[in-house]
Order: sequence, then structure tokens, then C-alpha cells
Amino acid sequence: MTLAGIGYDSHRLQEGRRLVLGGVEIPGEIGLAGHSAADVLVHAVIDALLGAAGLGDIGQHFPDTEERWRDADSMALLAHVLDLLGERGMTPRNVDCTIVLERPRVGPHRAAIRESLARALALPAERVNVKATTGEGMGFVGRGEGAAAFAIATVQEQ
Repeated sequence: MTLAGIGYDSHRLQEGRRLVLGGVEIPGEIGLAGHSAADVLVHAVIDALLGAAGLGDIGQHFPDTEERWRDADSMALLAHVLDLLGERGMTPRNVDCTIVLERPRVGPHRAAIRESLARALALPAERVNVKATTGEGMGFVGRGEGAAAFAIATVQEQ
């Protein structure tokens, strides 16, 4: 059986932090603030996978009230979630995601982000789709205050 889940995450932008999207560091002066490494895209993918598997959400598995998750590498969190899926006989089949960020532009990094996620998910790159858009000057994204990401994932029960 194939199951689907959706994910969403958002983080504030903050000077002096690294900007990491899909496990790829994007050069610049500003990054995303959060308890962990704040990779908004990976967090949305994690929530989509957890949702498809009926395993709750990222906050239940990696609460920001626990110091052990402070500055945690989001790709390591994703690996842990993939282990949880594997324990239940589930594997990811595909992921489609959208990054919403005013600046910097994601387009020049899209292929690297796609490859990074595909590698982490053990999927062919054609089963991982990464899109990007802006807030068109509206809302917290449009004002350059933060970033958001949406993801949908399917998992296969074996």
C-alpha cells in the first residue's frame, strides 16, 4: 500500500546563522534561526514522511525543549526518521517540496538540493522534486523575515 503525508515548516531569518536548505549550505550573511540547524526544507520533508507513516510530527520526535537536539544536523534527524520508517517496513517512494524564500534565490542551488535529498532518501533524483518561490513582497517571507517549506511524500508499505 502507498501512503501519503504532507509537511510544513517555517523559521525566522537571523544574521550570523548558516542557511542550510535540503542539506546544502547556501552562502550568505543570513541563515535560519531555530533550536536545531533549522533546515526548513528537511523539516517539512520529515513531517511529510512522519505523516505518511502515521508517526506524529517532528516536534514529538525532536522537541525543542530537549538540549540534545540543540543545533542538531537536520539531515541526521532525517536519517533517524528513515530508520523509524524502516522499522515499520516502510520506504519513501517520492517527495515533492517547495521552498518559500525571498532572498537569496534558491534557483542556482536547486540541483544540489535535489541531489542531496535524493541521496539522503536513497531515491533516484527523478523521484525528488524541489521547487522554489518567493512571497512576492507579502507576509513574513515577502518582508524577508523568514522562510517556509511545504512537502508531500509517499511511502510504500512492504
